[in-house]
Amino acid sequence: VQLQASGGGLVQAGGSLRLSCAASGSILRINDMAWFRQAPGTQRELVADISSDGATNYVDSVNGRFTISRDNDKNTVYLQMDSLKPEDTAVYYCHANILSWLGRRDYWGQGTQVTVSS
Repeated sequence: VQLQASGGGLVQAGGSLRLSCAASGSILRINDMAWFRQAPGTQRELVADISSDGATNYVDSVNGRFTISRDNDKNTVYLQMDSLKPEDTAVYYCHANILSWLGRRDYWGQGTQVTVSS
């Protein structure tokens, strides 16, 4: 099982980006999926998560600007980021709790850089 993230880049403040993260491999079930981020010199923080039935949670700093969603048929989670601010600059990581033939485990994507210029 692996997660492949894409969609990062450089954008001006106020702009938008959409991150995607696709899970592949011998997957039986994907439980919670989430996006984390880590800026230089800081700890990795949870940005948003979504349960298997679509319930969502957001960190206060992105509430109302970011939207997490998932396509269960494609084993993919998305993060739509609008009204981006320079403080959103970080490496963004997707995370998923997945049941496979190896059991139930947590998996991480490789990280994608998001840079917001002022």
